[in-house]
Amino acid sequence: MTVVIPEFDYQRVAVADDVTLNVAVGGTGSPIVLLHGFPQTHVMWRHVAVDLAGDHTVIVPDLRGYGASDKPEAVDRATYAKRTMAADVVALAGALGHERFALAGHDRGALVAIRAGLDHPTRISHLASLDVLPTLDMWDVLHGSTAAVAFHLYLMAQPPGLPEEMISASADAFFGYFLDLWVRDPQAIAADVRAEYLRASREAVASIVADYRASADIDIEHDRVDRAAGNRLTMPVTVVQQDWGAALGFDAAALWRTWADDLTHRTTSAGHFMAEEAPDEIIMVLRSMLTR
Repeated sequence: MTVVIPEFDYQRVAVADDVTLNVAVGGTGSPIVLLHGFPQTHVMWRHVAVDLAGDHTVIVPDLRGYGASDKPEAVDRATYAKRTMAADVVALAGALGHERFALAGHDRGALVAIRAGLDHPTRISHLASLDVLPTLDMWDVLHGSTAAVAFHLYLMAQPPGLPEEMISASADAFFGYFLDLWVRDPQAIAADVRAEYLRASREAVASIVADYRASADIDIEHDRVDRAAGNRLTMPVTVVQQDWGAALGFDAAALWRTWADDLTHRTTSAGHFMAEEAPDEIIMVLRSMLTR
C-alpha cells in the first residue's frame, strides 16, 4: 500500500473468523463508513474522507478480497456474497464502537451497502449509493446489444477457472481498461493512484472474480427473497448516478423507488469515478444526506 489518506490512522480489524480488514479512520463525531468500488481501493475516497472528517468519524475500509484486506478463498457461494460482505462492515463498525452509522458505497461497495441496509436496518442511519442499481434490477435492465457495456459482468459470472486465467494473463490491461473508459476527467486519477489500483487488483484477481460471480448467483437469490417479502430500505437513501436510463432505456429513479421509502435520486455529469472526478459534489450530497 503506497497511497494513503492523509492524516488518517490505519489499522487492521478482525470482522470474521478468517477475515481482517485494512481500514483508515479519521475525524470525530457521528460515524460514516465509506465503501469503495471496482477496480479501486479505499483510496478512492481520499478527497471526500478528509472533508467529512472535519466533523464526522470517517471509517474507510478495503472490502474483503480487495486492497490490503484479507482475501479468503471462495470455498462456497457465500464467501463473497454481499450478505457476507455487509456483515463484515457491520462487524467493523461495531468493533470500532459504533452500533449505528451512516453508510455510503460506490459501485461494488454500493451493492454491499444496499445489502447492509436490507439485512441490518437498525444499524444503518443513512445510506448512499453511487452509480449502481440494486443487483436484481441491474441484471434485469441489461439486454440485447446494450448489455455489451457490461461484458465484464458476464465474463466474471462464469464458473471458476477461465475468467481468472484470462484476467491474470493481462491484469493491467483488463483493470486499466475500466479506469480509462469510465473516467471523464483523466486527471482525476493521478498516476500514483492508478498504479496503486492496478497493483492491488493484480494481486486480487481470484477474489475480485469471486465477488462478481456472487452477484450473478447468490446475491440475486437474496434480492428476490427480499422483493417477494416486501423488504425495503427504511432509512433515508440518497442515490447518485450517471444518466444510464437515457442510454439504456429505463427509469433508474423508478427502479430505486421500489426499494427505498425515503429516496433522493440525482444524476451527475461526472463519470463513474465521481468521488474522484467531482469530490465537491459528492461531499455536498453526503452532507445533505446526513441532515435528513
